[in-house]
Amino acid sequence: MTTFFAILFYTAVAVLVAGLGMKIAQYARVPAPLKIPTTPAPLTRSGAAMRVGREVALFESLFKANKPLWIFAMAFHLGLALVVLRHLRYFQDPVWWPVTLLQPFGIYGGLAMLAGLAALLVRRIVIARIAYISGPSDYAMLALLLAIGASGMMMKMVAHTDIIAVKMFFLGLMVFEFRPLPADPLLALHLFLVAALMLVFPFSKLLHAPGIFFSPTRNQADNPRDRRHLAPWAADLDRERT
Repeated sequence: MTTFFAILFYTAVAVLVAGLGMKIAQYARVPAPLKIPTTPAPLTRSGAAMRVGREVALFESLFKANKPLWIFAMAFHLGLALVVLRHLRYFQDPVWWPVTLLQPFGIYGGLAMLAGLAALLVRRIVIARIAYISGPSDYAMLALLLAIGASGMMMKMVAHTDIIAVKMFFLGLMVFEFRPLPADPLLALHLFLVAALMLVFPFSKLLHAPGIFFSPTRNQADNPRDRRHLAPWAADLDRERT
């Protein structure tokens, strides 16, 4: 079991890092031939950067468009962020003090994450126009995230595992040592689901996470009268013509 999960996580990390790197490089190379910021939009590049920041941190456009959905999305994402930050303790020795301060609140993050995911899944099922545009991958991603959250909460509240041994396992992986992993079926399920998420992340719709930074409707300033917008390939054509 230890060897299997060690190899699985080495593979998952490699796929996640390489896949994300390739996708981000691809996003960066895609030209934006038109000036298409969603108005009203900032008039300066710094304003556009602040707009992207608000979109990432606060889901500003979603709040304006659909407040119930904004509540579900914020509950999920904030809960997920808290859970991920809390899990940093498994990779640190000694543990950073901000991570230590977050430990008592992890259960609330897990509950918020599950509540948000459940609401998003029910919304996809019961709202006809959303169900119509939803594919199997949409349901699969929500189900996978729900299974990860549920299995993690069960280890916290129902069947406890040896978290010290789990930490030693991951600290060992960081220095290429295989240290024993507890023979716990629920832990094995949780780790397998997490590794599965890491493997599929670079090829899924979850790429909206890095993709938002490259969205021209959000990252462009509304300044076409002040500054001519040229995609790199259009600039090359201009130079050839002159």
